Amino acid sequence: MFFQRSNELRRRSHELIPGGCHTYAKGDDQYPELSPGFIVRGLGCHVWDVDGNEFIEYGQGNRSVSLGHAFPEVIEAVQRQLVKGVNFTRPATIELDAADALLSMVPNSDMVKFCKDGSDATTAALKLARAYTGRNLIVCCRDQPFFATNDWFIGTTPLDAGIPKCVKAMTLTFGFNDLESVKQLFLKHPNRIAGLIMEPAKYTNPEPGFLNAVRDLCHLHGALFIMDEMITGFRWHNGGGQAYYGVDPDLSCWGKALGNGFSVSALTGKRKFMELGGLRHDSKRVFLLSTTHGGETHGLSAAIATIRIYQREPVIETIYQRGQRLITEGTQLIASHGLSKHIQIQGKPCCLVVSTLDQDGKPSQAMRSLFLQETIKRGILMTSLVVSFTHSDEDIDRTLDAMDHAFRIYRAGLENGVENYLVGKPSQAVYRRYNFRSDSV
Repeated sequence: MFFQRSNELRRRSHELIPGGCHTYAKGDDQYPELSPGFIVRGLGCHVWDVDGNEFIEYGQGNRSVSLGHAFPEVIEAVQRQLVKGVNFTRPATIELDAADALLSMVPNSDMVKFCKDGSDATTAALKLARAYTGRNLIVCCRDQPFFATNDWFIGTTPLDAGIPKCVKAMTLTFGFNDLESVKQLFLKHPNRIAGLIMEPAKYTNPEPGFLNAVRDLCHLHGALFIMDEMITGFRWHNGGGQAYYGVDPDLSCWGKALGNGFSVSALTGKRKFMELGGLRHDSKRVFLLSTTHGGETHGLSAAIATIRIYQREPVIETIYQRGQRLITEGTQLIASHGLSKHIQIQGKPCCLVVSTLDQDGKPSQAMRSLFLQETIKRGILMTSLVVSFTHSDEDIDRTLDAMDHAFRIYRAGLENGVENYLVGKPSQAVYRRYNFRSDSV
């Protein structure tokens, strides 16, 4: 494959855009040198880059596309709405339709407020928690890598430049499946924690009873329990991770796959909390998610269409089935190459990643880059192994065949040195304090 046009655009993009793109996870530092730099179109699970190369894509827009690119029913719904206008000086009726549709999927929530990205939703949830409790401290799970671009979360990562110490001090962290660490936070900071936010799961399931135990601790100490369903929503279950694991949060945050790639996210929750952002109470008002574009009609029409497809079609079941093939057959291939200690497919069938380890069994960006390079050569773009509804068995067959070839080079890299096979520099971790220093990770 050739990436001549991609390389030309890469140089220009860094002149115009900090980082060369608008999402750090899509940056050049996350990919090997031999990789597509820019995508021009997608259909189903296939994408084409500016050089005309075709790929079977995994990750699907950082997990925001669960049905597949340009899914006809969603596109048609958006097109019907676009010709009517997308933003007005008063609410559009579709805002009610979208609220009804989402709340029908999340029956333990009473109200919803729409916005455009996940960070807005999670940060609004914390504002509600602080307003309701009159407290300042918030708690998030340190084993779950991303909650928001906002200071309250990024201040907990190595990328804390520009964030005041006083802001960083107001966010505390706990360990996933470590109930004792949650207890200790509440004991150490009595009557000071406003809310706790966490994903229901990432790549490891919660231990039986863990989520409900965390919720009960929050309520015992007067704090709100908030579920971040950006990834688990519309993947684990039609009702999200909370339905899958049987836990009832106070507030929930939704996005990504909600609109099959269109920009729409949401905060849902119990009426007594959500109503603080409304007009029908005598308490101090909360300025909650007043976004110009939150009610854009085309994004909401995409959400409604997506929800209807989920309610009608076996989307979740199909995603699980395709993902399970990748786990089962991919793991068999790994073993056949003697790489079981060096490559691992982890997560649930609906949300998988490939862990790449070096000769000593330690996570390796260089080995990750080599694996990506070799699968890209064979028409697979797989920074993760997250499937969509439109990944077919034939697509899975082609993916497994590409992985089989890549594993041969991976083993050679382990035995003879990755530098003899990888073109260019290795990819890097997103959360690093400096771009180039050796101690930046």
